[in-house]
Amino acid sequence: MPETSRRGLLFGTAAVSAGAFLTACTSNEPKEKATAQNNQPAADDKPGTPVTIGFAGPQADHGWLNAINVQAKSRAEKYSEVTLEITEGSNDTAAQIGQVKTLINKKVDVLVVLPADGKALTQVGLEAMKAGIPVVNLDRIFASPQAYRCWVGGDNYGMGLNAGHYIGEQLKDKAGAKVVELAGIDNLELTKQRSQGFADALKNYSNIELVARQAADFTVESGQAKMAQLLQAQKQFDALWNHDDDQGVGALRAIQQAGRDEFIMVGGAGAKSAMDAIKADNSVLKATVLYPPTMAASAIDLARALGQSKGISGLSEMEIPTSLTLYSAVVTKENIDQYLPTGFS
Repeated sequence: MPETSRRGLLFGTAAVSAGAFLTACTSNEPKEKATAQNNQPAADDKPGTPVTIGFAGPQADHGWLNAINVQAKSRAEKYSEVTLEITEGSNDTAAQIGQVKTLINKKVDVLVVLPADGKALTQVGLEAMKAGIPVVNLDRIFASPQAYRCWVGGDNYGMGLNAGHYIGEQLKDKAGAKVVELAGIDNLELTKQRSQGFADALKNYSNIELVARQAADFTVESGQAKMAQLLQAQKQFDALWNHDDDQGVGALRAIQQAGRDEFIMVGGAGAKSAMDAIKADNSVLKATVLYPPTMAASAIDLARALGQSKGISGLSEMEIPTSLTLYSAVVTKENIDQYLPTGFS
């Protein structure tokens, strides 16, 4: 699952049509002050200098991770001058390091890396930067900012915060409202961030109490099993926040099997299955908080612009930002048609 502990500039949920002013060096500081002034105009959709982008991500064993690969490939195909060298993807740290090293040896122009383990892949990120290959670090962040030129990803804390505010607004007039939470994998930093954001949002509503929390494993099976336990332990509550739409498929099964419908459910990530259920409005699922896989398309845009030494249209700064954080929008029946095309399987 996606993981990040970094939050930077806020952008919308759609892919950022982005580029960047890149200085002659690949560190976060230009070699000389005049460099930025000599860079080319902002990137656009017109063909430019040929760019080879190396893309390395983890194994696509989850709906969101598969969507990451799809977004990267489709975005690269949009540009006739972009060649995408994409690895098979692996959750084995040593294997992924080897794949990135292969891309470095091929002398790609720019690297986009979504590491299976940010800390473990930091050294190979540093290796690429030292070799003069700028790195776009996607979502799971490296341990050192020297290992990447730009980080782009989602906002796990913001997911929890926005889920909490949505639920809070639905229940603000109900005395003694009870909320339960179906979290992700508890030893992941992203799960801690999502739970913290949720807890912080609920502090704004004195009438709401979080009465139960259960951690699942981001799978349909774990979602069903853990949700069944929550339902058995809590005979009545008013809202549920589920961290992940994949495990939410199982959670909905457990809810339906138990015949429970006295509460509203909010999902997380933005899977198409969740959006379809929200649009149909025939279950407890009323909203999902996005963690947009379109960030992979944004990473390709940034990599293309880095390779062409072009800047971001609409920004006054001469240099590419060091971080871009996508906004976690709340998708409901009212705005579902706007976000449905971004839903992933």
